[in-house]
Amino acid sequence: MATELLTLPGGNTRNMDHWNPETDDKLVCVDVHEETHDVKSFTFVSPDRKQFAFSAGQYFMFELGLENEVDGRCYSISSSPHRKNAITITVKRVPGGRVSNWLHDNLVPNAVVRASGPLGRFVKPAAKKYLFLSGGSGITPVMSMAREFADAAEPADVIFLHAGRTPKDFVFRTELSNLAERIKGFRLLLLPEDVANERSWPGITGRISKELLSLAVPDIADREVMCCGPAPFMRAAKHISAELGVPSTNYHEESFDAAVIEEISSPITEAVETQTFSVQFAKQGKSIDIRTDQTVLSCAKKLGVRMPSSCASGICGSCKSKLVSGSVDMKHDGGIRQREIDAGFFLPCCSKPLSDLIIDR
Repeated sequence: MATELLTLPGGNTRNMDHWNPETDDKLVCVDVHEETHDVKSFTFVSPDRKQFAFSAGQYFMFELGLENEVDGRCYSISSSPHRKNAITITVKRVPGGRVSNWLHDNLVPNAVVRASGPLGRFVKPAAKKYLFLSGGSGITPVMSMAREFADAAEPADVIFLHAGRTPKDFVFRTELSNLAERIKGFRLLLLPEDVANERSWPGITGRISKELLSLAVPDIADREVMCCGPAPFMRAAKHISAELGVPSTNYHEESFDAAVIEEISSPITEAVETQTFSVQFAKQGKSIDIRTDQTVLSCAKKLGVRMPSSCASGICGSCKSKLVSGSVDMKHDGGIRQREIDAGFFLPCCSKPLSDLIIDR
């Protein structure tokens, strides 16, 4: 990818326009900060200095135009929603990860990238007490929530438990300690699997367990639990939370594990009857023929249609779109509500055409 550089407007002129998720898709990197040995934070602004409106816990999908990149990558916003002039994402370098390594090695201040958002429904509900559970780089969305509490300067009852491999892997370690000092009712628990070279580590080590959470968070059943981290961490957290009496309605988690659909072409046999329909994307002035055994999203991506997506399996709702005309066979997994379907919306990632379609994209 050839990195585009932009000179931002100077002076004291203030543009109070707001970022429009439907039309705006360019961000300018203004800062790169090294958090740990393998984690960096990247801060972005709008080229027109528009302000961002998002909820703590939401994410942006970045499409960097790398060769053979099928889909974008989703990164949670780690900055506070009260700081509207910019957004920050925090990215861990993943061995073999094309996008994370490109960001670490190539993204510099003034570079322009393509992104869409804010997206996602991992947003904390109104509650009196919270438990934030994070593992590894899964700390980013709940860190946004913690920073939001700090910026709001309001009382909070939050227990923040963050797990990592070793103390040196704890992202935002110093800032979290400062937040625990500043926010009344904010309690911090850092849980390394191993102390490594930090032999003076004052706390316990290991992994989350029923015994640990029952001692550290005796009123866990009364708290809203916000969890994000690697899949094994979240499976354990969900199971333990349920065992300790947390109602399923009070447990919330975020995951980007289910990412990309790869369509494998195969001959159509006479036993499988398929039809082909025309699908038009009204706003982008593009159209494509899609068979009845293909999803709208997978074909749209090949055409280059701009459409946010994450899970590609009907879970997250990121690709939700308005169907102007036509009908689809949609098999979703909770990513859309019935009232949204009744209003004409659908999820292209898990929908196959039953007629010609016109989509408001």
